[in-house]
Amino acid sequence: GVNIWCAAGKGTFGTGELVKRIEQTGLALIVNHRELLLPLLGAAGVRGIEVRARTGFTVRFTTVRASDLPAYLDAGNSASPEMRALSFTLRERLVLTPVEIVAALRKSVLLLPFLYLTVSFGSNGFDPVAGMKASTVWLAAVFAGTVASPLLLPWLPTRSFAVKGAAAGIVTALAVIPLAGIDAPWYRAAAILLLPTISSFLMLNFTGSTPYTSRSGVKKE
Repeated sequence: GVNIWCAAGKGTFGTGELVKRIEQTGLALIVNHRELLLPLLGAAGVRGIEVRARTGFTVRFTTVRASDLPAYLDAGNSASPEMRALSFTLRERLVLTPVEIVAALRKSVLLLPFLYLTVSFGSNGFDPVAGMKASTVWLAAVFAGTVASPLLLPWLPTRSFAVKGAAAGIVTALAVIPLAGIDAPWYRAAAILLLPTISSFLMLNFTGSTPYTSRSGVKKE
């Protein structure tokens, strides 16, 4: 359901794309009816009146979840309030986090070695401990932006995903700095500034996985 919402918001599951697919597949020649059953969350990007005018197919928005479709069909194409109710529970958010984690770690594979070596080589020569501390801060930022922020989404302050990610990053920084043994003042300052910034950026990527963000709001952030 959430994937449909995201696609509808950015146009890849929109009126034009739907009409294009109907025409490309020759759907009117394959079926003997003129009715399209679409996911409810696709309503954000599909104009039923325009689809009917251009293709002759009537659009009916069904349920939020695909698992409810059999019951919807058995009820004579009628959706109960439960079928149209949208939830975004802790479990549902947890299921979505691996996608964000993998995307962030792919970038980390390239950035971490560079960060480690850059910090390790200082005025006093090679210090592998310094590199490890910097790497720990980076991974903590990834955790804050891809795991902590999504799971704590309803409780983090403001409606802005960027601010939510930054808030989680600040809390994570305050916890990680003493645990990682970061003592130097400028190291501490860098960690406090960089960790929330990274987690804020990563949290913005989660807007496409949520069912209640708008395209204009995401662009603004």
